[in-house]
Parts: sequence; structure tokens; C-alpha cells
Amino acid sequence: MGKRSNKGSLRKSLLDIYKILYREFGPQHWWPGETPFEVIVGAILTQNTSWSNVAKAIDNLKKEGYMMPDALHSLPLPRLTRLIRPSGYYNIKAKRLIEFLNFLFNEYNGSLERMFKTNLADLREKLLKIKGIGPETADSILLYAGNYPIFVIDAYTKRILSRHNIITDGMDYHFLQRLFMDNLAEDTELYNEYHALIVKTAKDFCKKKPICELCPLNNPYIPRTSEGKNT
Repeated sequence: MGKRSNKGSLRKSLLDIYKILYREFGPQHWWPGETPFEVIVGAILTQNTSWSNVAKAIDNLKKEGYMMPDALHSLPLPRLTRLIRPSGYYNIKAKRLIEFLNFLFNEYNGSLERMFKTNLADLREKLLKIKGIGPETADSILLYAGNYPIFVIDAYTKRILSRHNIITDGMDYHFLQRLFMDNLAEDTELYNEYHALIVKTAKDFCKKKPICELCPLNNPYIPRTSEGKNT
């Protein structure tokens, strides 16, 4: 009985957080990108940098007419590196983009439509084998570009949930992902909006030096739970 109650408390905590943030901020329309391919490029470029820097790099690619798989795939590495320079770590990120494009053309003849017809588990496994694409990037591609029902975990998620005593330090990516997906409905739109709201909250309030007195989650009616110890 106690275990079921704990699980119910965790589910309620996660739903309460979502409802509070949605009521406070409204829909976020995330991920910013005009096409699935632009979302993918953004997901790769945003590693270890701010979105404002990524936006500059994406604008460079769009102005030059390279925001399409075939065009970007044919772009010489030195030119690609120069165009994405604003994103930081541009030499590494250029190679990661090329790795993804080689995968896309080798496996799916350059077609995102064909790629996104692959079932979730198989495509995720394939993406994770691409050099430079880890779980967060792979899941961002799957959720935001492919509309698959998978929850994205990032540093913001860990920060907010740990500060509200919902998780403890040391929980790995997969464990935290299951925490959300086992306690929320399997819903792409919900996963999309929830993660976007977490990002918004962390950037505005739950910073490294938090502004707790103004944060909408500084609310005594969010239940605290000890559920979810990484055992």
C-alpha cells in the first residue's frame, strides 16, 4: 500500500509542477525551428552553448541556402566550420553534423521522412551510435523533430527536481527519463511542453543562484516525495 501511495505522490508532484508552469508561462512553441531538419541541426549545435549562439549559426546556414540535408551534406568541411562558428566548438560540431548527415544518407538516402518511419527504439539505438550524439541530443531529435513520445532530460531538469526534493543526486539519464515516462501519460505534446517549461523556469528563476522568491514553483502545495531513489 505504501509503495502505491508513494508512486501516486510522485505522479501528482510531477503533474502539479507541469500545471503550475503551464499556467504561469503558457505554451512555449519549442523547439524553435521551421523544419524538422532545422530542429536536428539546432539540437546538435546547442551542445555546450546558449541558444542565442546557435541561432546565429543557423541564420548563417539559412542565408547561404544550406538548411537542407542534401545541400548541407555537399558543403565542404572548412566552409561548414566557418558558417557555424558562432555556436562555439565549431570544429567538433561540424564533424558531428557530418556524422549525422552521413548516417542519414547511408541509412535513409537522405530522407528524414523515411528515417522517422523507423520505430522509436530502433531509431534511438541508431542515433546513439553516431559519434557525438548522446542521449539528450538523440531524444531531442526524436521528440522535437520526429514527434516521438520520449522525454528529454537535461541539466535544468535535474536542477529543478533536486531543489524540490523530488530526485536525489547521482540518478542517471535513463533513470530520470523513466521517472517521467512511467508517471506521465505517453503523450508527445505533453513531453514537448513539459521540457520546454522546465527550460524556461531554469533560465528565468532556477539559475545557479536561484531567485526562489519569484519562482512560480516556490509553492507550499507542491507535494514532496522521497520516491525515486536510484537503487
